[in-house]
Amino acid sequence: MTRQNDGGSRGQRGGAPHGNSAGGRSGGQGGSGRTGGRDARGGSGAGKGGYQGGSGRSGGKPGAAKGGAGKKDKAQEEWGVQGGKGTYGRSMKENKARVEKAKKAAALAAKQGPKAFADERFGLDLGPVKRRRRGPSKRVTATPRVQNEDGERLQKVMAHAGVASRRVCEEMIETGRVEVNGEIVRELGVRVKPDVDTVHVDGVRLQLNEDMTYFVFNKPAGVVSSMKDPDGRRDISDFLREGQSERLFHVGRLDYETEGLLLLTNDGELAHRLTHPSFEVPKTYLVQVRGPLPQGVGQQLRDGVDLEDGRSRVDSFRLIDSTPGHVLVEVVLHSGKNRIVRRMFDAVGFPVQRLVRVQIGPIRLGDQRQGSLRRLGKQEVGHLLAEVGL
Repeated sequence: MTRQNDGGSRGQRGGAPHGNSAGGRSGGQGGSGRTGGRDARGGSGAGKGGYQGGSGRSGGKPGAAKGGAGKKDKAQEEWGVQGGKGTYGRSMKENKARVEKAKKAAALAAKQGPKAFADERFGLDLGPVKRRRRGPSKRVTATPRVQNEDGERLQKVMAHAGVASRRVCEEMIETGRVEVNGEIVRELGVRVKPDVDTVHVDGVRLQLNEDMTYFVFNKPAGVVSSMKDPDGRRDISDFLREGQSERLFHVGRLDYETEGLLLLTNDGELAHRLTHPSFEVPKTYLVQVRGPLPQGVGQQLRDGVDLEDGRSRVDSFRLIDSTPGHVLVEVVLHSGKNRIVRRMFDAVGFPVQRLVRVQIGPIRLGDQRQGSLRRLGKQEVGHLLAEVGL
């Protein structure tokens, strides 16, 4: 049996828009399309990892709109994090703004020259560092830039670190995109010692110590944030190769039932800074609570709630999804207090039903499978180091 959908998808250019039109369970019929084609897509249908919907994007003749109140797909049930409006849910003004933004980004990229880490096979592309050295302003200990005759040429060190070819690295140096110990270097022939000097390219710190390793672990529920649990419960070491747990330690903790992103590394200085409250590294969580959620709860959490160890607040609060009996929200906060998210939601009367951490600083969980380990790319490591002033 079909339902009436008033208006369907309304085209932006073309023939006369259609008013009432019949639609099936996936949405109403679309109006005139914008630029050609046969069917107009509309409704608020579910997309992979999020929700897509809105007015149709293409069509010349009125056709059936795909969408409506679409069912959740598997990615949504697994809490994909790509929510919000989809391609077909944007207005002409929003699409125009996105096109202009893309043009500006392309022009800026062309102006900046070759892209760093363009050939990297692993890790996410995070681009240049937009803001560096959060928290205390003390710079990492390093010698002033001097000509180290017994060091290696800077462009050779950069190429070995995976930035680009040696010739491209020379171009980056000459255009002022490279810093050594906090000073911009423009001349070729500078020599550096990888174990002493610090090098940044476009604000991204180069990790020149090849002994350092960095991983993202997607922790399932029912796993202890420990390399060895004295009570015999499942712990992180159960997901690592033999002998690997002896060289790695976890950065911070997630409680027994909390899922999601946990960083593993053997870099003690980075781990210390990421967990130190003075650096205020943001952490993003998806939180499921019972619904409906009254207005004002988000503002209450943003303003702060009183807990037994002081007042705490979230940096941001955003509604992701709402279904009968359940609400999914995203919160960002920089506090590292024990069980802070659960305690804050308890304080406002909405105990957490499910909790997943999806991001720490610039590092995102993405669609990584639960229980799996992913090595961070060199660009991701550089962004993570720059986040805490290294």
